[in-house]
Amino acid sequence: MLKNTNYELRTLTFIDSIQPQLVEFIAADETGNTVSHPSEYDAALVLEVAPAMEIHSLVDAALKRTGVRLGCFVTERRYGLMHVHHANQGEVKEAGRAVLQAMNLEENDRAKMQIVTNKIIRSVESDHAAMFNCSSRSNKVLPGESVLIMETTPAAYLGVACNEALKAARIKLIHLELTGASGRLIMSGPESEIDSAAQAAKGVLDKLNEMQANKSSRQLA
Repeated sequence: MLKNTNYELRTLTFIDSIQPQLVEFIAADETGNTVSHPSEYDAALVLEVAPAMEIHSLVDAALKRTGVRLGCFVTERRYGLMHVHHANQGEVKEAGRAVLQAMNLEENDRAKMQIVTNKIIRSVESDHAAMFNCSSRSNKVLPGESVLIMETTPAAYLGVACNEALKAARIKLIHLELTGASGRLIMSGPESEIDSAAQAAKGVLDKLNEMQANKSSRQLA
């Protein structure tokens, strides 16, 4: 039975502990989309909905009901995206429940995620490494390293994939794109570490898809 709602929930992901490299990447954002920078190991919620401008009502609901801070905020032609964060996971989960209540939706009503690209370039050549570095904000790909390239739609799912990869392995975050038709994640490091990172990133995305398909469990429980 269809729910009485005016919203399309494109993305909803909970990040339990933002890793230092991801915090650094967010802090280096020069697009003007970041309101408040998270601290290392904050929890975060990433939400993307349609219609785009309705994201303002959801930001308002989250901020009024909890102590979370507004991080990234983007409105595109069709979708609006927000990221909120707090040192206390309970505050972030409560913010998630507040916006879901405002939409009359459950978290597993979100869209299914599709992995468009998932590949590893092993022992990358010098010119190829230099090309990756053109879009890097800080870390650099070194010749001979392995490079993980992942692309998903919706784009915002790559935030949690990136974070789980950083937890699992000693690697470098090179590039992360969380908005648009599809998102892109690029990371580099020793071959064995990149293999572990790739497994962790895909694992969390597969788990979210399983939850969405089976309506089985919840991130915000």
